[in-house]
Amino acid sequence: MTKISKKYFKKTLSKFVTGITVVCVNDKGNISGKTVNSFNSLSLEPPMVLFSLGNYSSSINTFLKSKYLTINILSNKQKDISNNFSKKKPSTKDINFLNGKKKTILIDNCVANLECKLIDKIKKGDHIIFICQVIATHYNDKLKPLLYYNSQYK
Repeated sequence: MTKISKKYFKKTLSKFVTGITVVCVNDKGNISGKTVNSFNSLSLEPPMVLFSLGNYSSSINTFLKSKYLTINILSNKQKDISNNFSKKKPSTKDINFLNGKKKTILIDNCVANLECKLIDKIKKGDHIIFICQVIATHYNDKLKPLLYYNSQYK
């Protein structure tokens, strides 16, 4: 079997259109968030979703020890939020957060927000897959999603 180059693999995957999310945890009053596009539904009964973070992520330990988190599906007006949370040390200043259940933190004005309980973590390759049970959902039909295609926002 021929080995696939990392560069070519990434370029190939960039041809798949994805939405952009920011996953947030509330760690004793400190908000940590990461931009994630590796997110999808897993089950309807019970309602479950999953996302993955790189083992090398700057806040991986915070996410690993969390019990509850939110997945915020960004609107096309939230590119700055996506860019901010893709940095090693993102700022939470100037971002409107809302309080959710179980002391979760939601980003305001998203297309949708999911409040979740983390139920499993699986290490595969250079990422950790986080499996979550959804405990509450919120959505806004008036907004359009932020899309990512060919390594660019659309």
